Amino acid sequence: MSTKSAALLLFLFLAFFSEALANKTSVALVGPDSVAAGTEVTITVNVGHKGNNAFHYTNWVWVKADGVEIARWEFKASSRPESGNFSREVKYTVTKPVEITAQGNCKLHGSTGQAALKIGVN
Repeated sequence: MSTKSAALLLFLFLAFFSEALANKTSVALVGPDSVAAGTEVTITVNVGHKGNNAFHYTNWVWVKADGVEIARWEFKASSRPESGNFSREVKYTVTKPVEITAQGNCKLHGSTGQAALKIGVN
């Protein structure tokens, strides 16, 4: 096999089949189901991803309350997350029932979509 053929095969493998070896960034939210109005809550954002190197990492995560962004983390090759799987905390004062959403993104493979947490007021 020539060097050009080997390079072409490697390129095709990386371009089309590497997703089987990696994954999209996923996010899970942990927080209370309901609280008293005016309560400050801590919401934990658990981010899951296979891979954390200069070419393949989670490059952003955002958190929104009823569609308004309340937190965002941006990462780049020189300042990646501490590992593929990591957590962040967000403080939010609940004044009415609220839906918290979050999403993260893998630089190469994208996202599994949004996670949601509904917090009611009792």
